[in-house]
Amino acid sequence: MEVRYLYHSAFAVKTPAHLLIFDYYCDTPRGAGFSRGVVDPEEIRGEDTVVFASHSHPDHYSPRIFAWRGTVPKIRYVLSSDIHTRENAARIGPGEEKDLGDLRVRALRSTDQGVAFLVKADGLCIYHAGDLNWWKWGEDTPAEQEEAGRGYREQIDLLRGERIDLAFVPVDPRQGADALLGIDYFMRTVGAARAVPMHAFGRTPFFSILGTDPRTEPYRGRILFYKDRGDLFEA
Repeated sequence: MEVRYLYHSAFAVKTPAHLLIFDYYCDTPRGAGFSRGVVDPEEIRGEDTVVFASHSHPDHYSPRIFAWRGTVPKIRYVLSSDIHTRENAARIGPGEEKDLGDLRVRALRSTDQGVAFLVKADGLCIYHAGDLNWWKWGEDTPAEQEEAGRGYREQIDLLRGERIDLAFVPVDPRQGADALLGIDYFMRTVGAARAVPMHAFGRTPFFSILGTDPRTEPYRGRILFYKDRGDLFEA
């Protein structure tokens, strides 16, 4: 697979037969095309494209994605059921599965809003968490923190036994050292051949914590790092 970082939690994944685009919303001009982290529909005209949006938060979804339809003949959309639009798209809610013929999609319940995606296509299994994460905030009460952790662990436990090739998991700098709670539980409980941190609002240098924190030592070699919007790497 080839993976392109588009910004925040947005990535494009090129599999043998598909281009999968997750949680794209930011097309603030930095130059033209994928190399700058901006989806130019002319560039993907010939791709069998599937666009995913995990929930309606504006840092994960923009209705501008539907404008690509006019240029890309083979394009489909898979949206969380909390996104309200009249556009033609497959809808999926927590706990549901969709068979789209050439790919299957399973949805987990987010600990914030919407869903996380487990996508199986071309013999590959790809997980994109959306906002499903072990959120721990200092302003929450101990009871609220425990409930948030329990809800996250319950959802990730549903993936036990899955052989995941590529996982996109939040590592949010706003949580400080607690930013590793979600990815650490995911990698120790389910695991993935390759894991990609996300949800940093461009603050990618923070991800260096994954290379130094003792908790990550057992799976550190499976984490993929990137720096700038538009970066291309292999998984």
